[in-house]
Amino acid sequence: MLEEKGLAQAVSVDSAATSTEEEGNPPYPGIRQIMRKYHLDNHGHVSRPLNRQDFKDADLIIGMDDMNLANIRAMAPSQYLDKIHGIYDLLPELRGQSIPDPWYTHRFQATYDALKHALPSWLDYVEKRVS
Repeated sequence: MLEEKGLAQAVSVDSAATSTEEEGNPPYPGIRQIMRKYHLDNHGHVSRPLNRQDFKDADLIIGMDDMNLANIRAMAPSQYLDKIHGIYDLLPELRGQSIPDPWYTHRFQATYDALKHALPSWLDYVEKRVS
């Protein structure tokens, strides 16, 4: 998505967990299957926990569900709380809703589909601020 918009050099995206439960592990097999299906590269990706430096470095921290958002907010230094957003915050018809965590649901295709719906609004948001 970033490459299609010409933003790959200007924007970096990272992923971090709100727990250490899977730290050091590669993506879950169901996620790897979806990534292969859609030709998405996950080479070398391993789970890592969110840390204090992430709050300082990131312009946006986006959580997919209420539990993760609560954990992110609990971890965040107060001066960075305004960086935290829900995945659907930019879609008025879905604001306040969540994408269920596929670690629990194992609904990897549904998660992909939901992200495919939500992420373009974030890409547009970022593009307006980088241009």
